[in-house]
Amino acid sequence: MAKALFGHVGSGNDLRLSYEVRRLRARVAELEAELARTRAVNDALVGVDVPEDVRELEAEPVLT
Repeated sequence: MAKALFGHVGSGNDLRLSYEVRRLRARVAELEAELARTRAVNDALVGVDVPEDVRELEAEPVLT
């Protein structure tokens, strides 16, 4: 029984698990880069003077 448990633990799923972890880390890096770009754009827009007619526009709800 010990051989069965030893052969079962950590053999088949390691490659799939490492692939999934690698994929998720890459996705996190993409999202962090997007967040940095968005913050940079937001910071650049802080001092921009927006015309009154644009300020009065109502935002449409986001489709989800």
